[in-house]
Amino acid sequence: MQNKVGERVRLAVLDDHEVLLDTLASWINANAPDFDLVLTASTWLELVHSDEFPTDLVIIDFQLKEPVSIEARVRTCRAAGAKVIVLTSLDAPEVRQRAIDSGVSAFLTKAVPMTEVMDVARKVMGVVPRNQPGGWRPTSGALSQSKPRLSAGETQALTLYVSGLSTQEVAEQMDVQYETAKTYLRRVREKYAKAGRPASRKAELIRRAAEDGYLK
Repeated sequence: MQNKVGERVRLAVLDDHEVLLDTLASWINANAPDFDLVLTASTWLELVHSDEFPTDLVIIDFQLKEPVSIEARVRTCRAAGAKVIVLTSLDAPEVRQRAIDSGVSAFLTKAVPMTEVMDVARKVMGVVPRNQPGGWRPTSGALSQSKPRLSAGETQALTLYVSGLSTQEVAEQMDVQYETAKTYLRRVREKYAKAGRPASRKAELIRRAAEDGYLK
């Protein structure tokens, strides 16, 4: 598939290591404006049940905690119209061959710099690099997402919540009542919604936090 010049690639990333997933999302949002990271998932079911699925491209880890084979995952993505890149810490010959035989567009290890990963993604999707004539350029407003103005309490609650704590644990860390912590998080979601950046689900809220520098 050859992407049109100026058209952003809708991207999903699946990795069950949530800290790494957040790091990948943060890097992509900050450094790959020709990709629209619309979905991050830490489980296979979270990916395929998302309203954002299918995307144009899915970057997935080879090995997940769930008993779903790489062949089944790639087959599902491809049947839905998405191309697949495997990004994994495993680099045994048999692992690479299984991935290739399953129909992935590329197999990369996590030792590869993210700049190279996204260059491969551009080749897979037919995206013209920005520094080439006719290459992608951000349209007006493409990078001007509004960052909500959060209070100190809202900021602290958000930072704790996206670090992996439950609402109850956020309340304990902040030394406030459970309902107070819940209210802080509700207000954060409401402010993102008003800014045109939905964050009703935790995965979406984590992505917003990564985009706006709240992830530690």
